Parts: sequence; C-alpha cells; structure tokens
Amino acid sequence: MRLAGGLRVLALVTAGLAAAGGGAAAWLSHALGPLDPAGPVQLFAVPRGSTLLRVGRDLETAGLVPSALAFQILGRWEGAASKLHWGDYELSAAMPAQEILALMLEGRVKTWDVTLPEGLTAREIADRLAASGIIDRAALEQVLQDGGSAARFDVEGPGLEGYLFPDTYRFPRGLSAPEIVGTLVERFRKAWATVEPLAGAQGLSQRQLVTLASIVEKETGLAAERPLVASVFLNRLRLGMRLESDPTVIYGIPDFDGNLRRSHLEDAANAYNTYQIPGLPPGPIASPGQAALRAVVEPAATENLFFVGRGDGSHVFSERYADHLRAVNQYQRRSSR
Repeated sequence: MRLAGGLRVLALVTAGLAAAGGGAAAWLSHALGPLDPAGPVQLFAVPRGSTLLRVGRDLETAGLVPSALAFQILGRWEGAASKLHWGDYELSAAMPAQEILALMLEGRVKTWDVTLPEGLTAREIADRLAASGIIDRAALEQVLQDGGSAARFDVEGPGLEGYLFPDTYRFPRGLSAPEIVGTLVERFRKAWATVEPLAGAQGLSQRQLVTLASIVEKETGLAAERPLVASVFLNRLRLGMRLESDPTVIYGIPDFDGNLRRSHLEDAANAYNTYQIPGLPPGPIASPGQAALRAVVEPAATENLFFVGRGDGSHVFSERYADHLRAVNQYQRRSSR
C-alpha cells in the first residue's frame, strides 16, 4: 500500500515536470527508482532534528538512492520537511525513494529487545541496557545516581532502586537516559496502580511495599512460595522481630564476592543488615515483578516466622523455632558436611 501511494505521488510529480519538459520528468522517474535491485539491507540513521536536505544527502552517500535532489523534491511534494521520524531504519538500495520516505514518515524504526528479569538491581539493569547498545552506560548512571531522580519520576525514593520494572522492552537507539528510565518507571507505575488500594489497606507506603516485595523477589524464585515468604516477613514485622534476610545483607556489602560470612551478619554498620537492624532496610534491594508486589498485599494466611532452603530452590516454612532448627539441621547442616 505504501508503494502504491508513492507511485501515485511519483506520477503526479512526474506529470508536473512533464509539463516543463520531458527530460526532467524522465530524470526524476529514474532518480526516484531503486538504485540497485540486488542491494542488501543496511542500517541507516536519521539523527534527531535532521532536515530533509541532510537525509537526502546521507541517503545518496550511503548508496541508497540515486539522487539526493530527487529525494528532496519528493519529500517537499509530500510535505515531509518537518515530519521525518528520527531513528535507525533498515533500508536497501532495492527500495524506491518513495518507499524509503514512507518508512520515515511512519517512523518504522528498528528497535532492539532488552529483557530485564525480576530481581535485578539498578546496577545490573544498567549493565543490560548498556550491553544492548541502545544507551551509554555513563549517561544512564548519571540519571540513576541523581538524588533528585525519585522526585523527578514521581516515586517514593530514596532513589530509583526497585522502580525500574522488570519486563521485555523494545527500544530504538538514540533515546536519552531520562527517556529510557522514564519508560521503565512508567511500567512500574502501571503495576503499582493494581496493588495501591491493597497497600493502603495494609498500611504500607509505596516505598515500604516495594522494599518488602524486592526482598521476597530475592528470597525465592518459586511463584508458589512468594505469598508464603511475604507472610513470614509481614508476621515478623508485626511482632517486632528482625527480618534476618541474607539478600538484604548482601545488597549492603560493596563488591560482594559471593561468600556471606558471619562477620557480614554481625556488621551493624551495614544499613541493610536486617540481622542487626529491626524493621525494613532503607529502601528496595532489587526490582520486584508484579507477582512479588501482589504477594506482599495478598500474603498467605499463615503464622509462619521462619523458612530455610532445601537446597533445590524450595523452602521449608515453620511457625516454631524448634521446628525451624530441625529443618536447618536436616537441610543446611547436612549439605555443608
């Protein structure tokens, strides 16, 4: 359909030039046709603020159109001077100029998929986005480390940790760091809207809910266990017990080497050490997904206060400390021999 529309435009332009002279019409017809019917597909960038003149010249230099002038004539006839969308396009010299112009007018830019799983920290998310090639890491870090970013993106700080929502995104190259961060936070806000009424009923602020959900996310990868883990931590908070969560301690250790030591658990200077400090840590420790957010506002109805890993990703949950100790002896101490 785009090509047919382009041919009608070409016919009109050519007819107009034919009135002035057949040679001009013949030239334009050739100059707007495919430059190379066997031309391979290549990536062509239209920078922000590009003029029709610049795009035409760049297309000719790239060997994608026969004539920059003909492309400009076509663009002006279409009224495209201020309507070209910036971004990367997959183009070929086998395309006629009118098809190339139609792609730019429609903004059919190439995008790159970036998958951000649940439970990544802001630093890990920055690594993935930078590795995709769509954004410079330093520019992204500048936004993430800006003390005013939480207020700027309208979330309850202290920073953006926890608010960069896990999902699969499609981004074009050339977006600014605030635009990319804004997309991730906006996706969080949509998820937040589904749990906000229940959070209020439980007396949890946005920051508290996201913080607790991030701990749940890091404690278990099993969907069925999230409400159970949330129940344990909510019960502990209600009774004034420390959360005693290893992932929070790890988050507060700079350059953690993968080996959680007793000295780490005894370090009261670590603000995220929930073995030493009562209540929730200062903020989220990762980005929770929708299921973890939901688990906090709809926890399992239990009196459990303890859980221990079986070593296969699942956990044993207990109400009484004596039962918990037996589970620790069975699964943890046995596995350490």
